[in-house]
Amino acid sequence: MTQETTIPKISIQNLTKYFGAKLILHSVNLDVQLHEVVCLIGASGSGKSTLLRCINRLFPFDYGRILLDGVDIEGEEMTDNKLRKRIGIVFQSYNLFPHMTVLNNITLAPRKVHGISRQEAEMQARDMLGLFGLQDHAESYPDRLSGGQQQRVAIVRAMVTNPDVLLLDEVTAALDPELIGGVLNIIRDLKNKGMTMVIVTHEMGFARDVADRVCFLDEGRILEEGSPARLLTRPEHLRTRQFLQRIIEAGRL
Repeated sequence: MTQETTIPKISIQNLTKYFGAKLILHSVNLDVQLHEVVCLIGASGSGKSTLLRCINRLFPFDYGRILLDGVDIEGEEMTDNKLRKRIGIVFQSYNLFPHMTVLNNITLAPRKVHGISRQEAEMQARDMLGLFGLQDHAESYPDRLSGGQQQRVAIVRAMVTNPDVLLLDEVTAALDPELIGGVLNIIRDLKNKGMTMVIVTHEMGFARDVADRVCFLDEGRILEEGSPARLLTRPEHLRTRQFLQRIIEAGRL
């Protein structure tokens, strides 16, 4: 077998995270394979977003390990810049710099962090903007864009360094309902192109359609995981059934 098939793209081992005295993640274990899409679901406060930020080392963790292609992300050779070039993250609030144009938002990290020339960075950025239907907005400022356009810019910014893994944290939560579909279609396209993704979402229909595996988190633990067809229709754990019943009653599944 090749190394790709034997070593997970991401391996999370006994991950434990506290905020002060509060336990946020409790001995989380999760392997994500190359080209796999894993959706994290669960109630607010269950630890989903914290888990994403630990994977990208935006949050330190107290115990456990996270491996990227078998390499510990806390090892000396894995600097923040190297890690974040390989693991992109997109937040629900876009986090675009309001005083910078779209083009400058996208090219800032490639130029300042990764040492790519302005000309090369702008060429890559414009190519990516074209793929996402944003080629006419390169010189626009974020406040001139719709929420859906801003979210697409945020995805382009995460993708421009050609990451191995993309983390998506409730990327449709701040959008008007009519804008959600466009962003979800982009994520489907990324899946079809083989992007490895870990996605926090409350869009259960989307999780059912795009995920290879769904993990249900509760109080900092992964209580249950499985294929969308199984977990979203025949959950084994009582707590999972209770959560999904509320989702169904709200008309979101």
